[in-house]
Amino acid sequence: MHPLFHQASNLTETVISAAIEVHRDKGPGLNESIYEWCLTKELEIRNLSYINQESVKIFYKGFVKDEDLRLDILVEQCILIEVKAVTKILPIHKAQLFSYMKLLDIPIGLLINFNEMKVVEGVHRMILPGANRDDNFNEDNEMDIDLQ
Repeated sequence: MHPLFHQASNLTETVISAAIEVHRDKGPGLNESIYEWCLTKELEIRNLSYINQESVKIFYKGFVKDEDLRLDILVEQCILIEVKAVTKILPIHKAQLFSYMKLLDIPIGLLINFNEMKVVEGVHRMILPGANRDDNFNEDNEMDIDLQ
């Protein structure tokens, strides 16, 4: 089991509640950057630590590259949030979040599409392979996706 899985799992409801509050206040139809900023403020109100638009280091077979690849929001070092404001979530959006989760070794990711009449219909929870299993943490396991 991933060492941060229980912490991330316990925080998921709070983070989704924060997204609901932002959506309740702003509604659908705005730019992603507005929702992202509002969500960071809502996380602050809820006393959650986060980093926003942090650049990611890429590691490959002993090589390291500082890349201008930026994560949207990382909450309490254990939940990665990808903010979207699109007509429809596509498989590439989920693949992008999953790739970031693997790069950063984050157990839970939330893909949140604010361009929905009810934001809960736009929330997709993803679990890093093996992160929720009690057996040895194995990155070769299938990806678990729990669509909420």
